[in-house]
Amino acid sequence: MMLAGKHALVTGGGSGAGASIARALAGAGANVTIAGRNAEALASVAGTEMRYVTGDVTRPDEVAAMFEAAADGWGAPQIVVANAGSAASRPFLKTSPQDFAAMVELNLGGVFATWQEGLAPMLDAGWGRLIAIASTAGLKGYPYVAGYCAAKHGVIGLTRALALETARSGVTVNAICPGYMLTPMLERSIETIMAKTGRSRAEAEAPLLAANPQGRFVEVDEVAAAVLWLCSETAVSVTGQAISISGGET
Repeated sequence: MMLAGKHALVTGGGSGAGASIARALAGAGANVTIAGRNAEALASVAGTEMRYVTGDVTRPDEVAAMFEAAADGWGAPQIVVANAGSAASRPFLKTSPQDFAAMVELNLGGVFATWQEGLAPMLDAGWGRLIAIASTAGLKGYPYVAGYCAAKHGVIGLTRALALETARSGVTVNAICPGYMLTPMLERSIETIMAKTGRSRAEAEAPLLAANPQGRFVEVDEVAAAVLWLCSETAVSVTGQAISISGGET
């Protein structure tokens, strides 16, 4: 119960990696609040062990309200995991300015808004963990997801800059960068490939699996385990890092 007494907030906690991270934090003793837009999904994950708050991370006023509601009873979160995000796939020349802006607003702006709301109480307390669930798309390029890659690269830059600002404060700032991960978002991508190309599921999965030298998809529990480590005292010197969980993908 290494996180007993700590309050953790996880955005995008209603499914996928967010739900797994929330359960892992709760299992380590933390009081966990999950946040997102879908109240029904959040309630299903939260059960009786966690609390949930609703809001859209692309709207700073709603992020502020999420943190205010989360702090009621458990105090301000000392661990904030900015996990909410999504990817849209289309060729660059068919990507409208609105498409591009939406990817940046959610995947980068959402991390900014979430961390900015969470940081001040951590600085006052002299301890905190800011963690972003980024992507290998923040470390390299992929075709047809230029907006997503640009946003995730921005998350890595934000992580490194803020880690230097907070280096002497007791707050660490890190990003976790999974490769293709077994989540509803990956499932949607596979279904899109199948629908557009007429390929079988195995054929649609093949190029995605090939990106991972281990030939497998990353499990959400692997990402959750990395979050737990970053929250531990054994990771106190780890800050400003983009940790790849990708089977050796470069």
